[in-house]
Amino acid sequence: MTARGQNGERLTEDLTNATGNPNVTAISCDLASLAEIGTAANEVRRRVDAQELPPLKGFLGNAGLQMTSRTHATVDGYETTFAVNVLANYYFVRLLWNHFTTPARITMVGSDTHFGDLRHNLGMVPAPRWESTRQLAMPREGSQAHSVAEGRTAYSTSKLAVTYLVHALARRLPDGVDVYTFNPGYVPGTGLVRDAGPVIRALSRTLLHGLRATPLALSPTTAGNLLADAAGGSTPGDSGTYIDRRKVAASAPESYDREREEELWAAAAELCALPAEPTSCADDLSDTFYESRLE
Repeated sequence: MTARGQNGERLTEDLTNATGNPNVTAISCDLASLAEIGTAANEVRRRVDAQELPPLKGFLGNAGLQMTSRTHATVDGYETTFAVNVLANYYFVRLLWNHFTTPARITMVGSDTHFGDLRHNLGMVPAPRWESTRQLAMPREGSQAHSVAEGRTAYSTSKLAVTYLVHALARRLPDGVDVYTFNPGYVPGTGLVRDAGPVIRALSRTLLHGLRATPLALSPTTAGNLLADAAGGSTPGDSGTYIDRRKVAASAPESYDREREEELWAAAAELCALPAEPTSCADDLSDTFYESRLE
């Protein structure tokens, strides 16, 4: 797994103690930095090639951010929500492309906020607002950009983009490497709203926390078990499928748009300075390339 800074050491110890499995390792990586993603992916490839890790059988993109504005930028100059929720997944998979051993499964965590209706988001998150990928990747200025609503719109839009990315990947991945979107629904208690104000944080710990006793929400433990099953259980369906908690379902009608999917794919390649399409060796890039992005 990857984690920021020294968090990986703590998580490795926690997981080893909780499961009794000593085969847990971590690599430091801040997903808000393309250079760090590149270095981490290079280290994964090195360890796999050296047989320090077993063959790479999958990828789980679980990290996600929800900000209270659309003004934050990463070290690369990209809007933070879009960079972490979308570009990080894209970049990691591209850099590991030639190291997956079939059968393999890629699972990316989506959100039913991408539906943009009351039924799916309880009115807490505005509907996605699609723009070109380059526009979505840029932080904004002005009073509207500083609003909580704009930050949450960036979140729901990023989760729509995750579904587009999964569809684009499903058309490109080699036979035997499947990709899925997993929607855990509303899961209070994960720290997703840590950037929110004190009132929302308090509600998440109290009133909204209570929703876990209803069908409207899941506990982190239940959601985690379902995610683990989606990532490593029985084959859920055709590659590109949307998994809604315990079952395969259709994602939002807006999420089936091949033109947007292909625009996202092409623009993400440009934003990450990668060739438009994977080849047998084009994505095996050195640490020098990643480090040069910071100069």
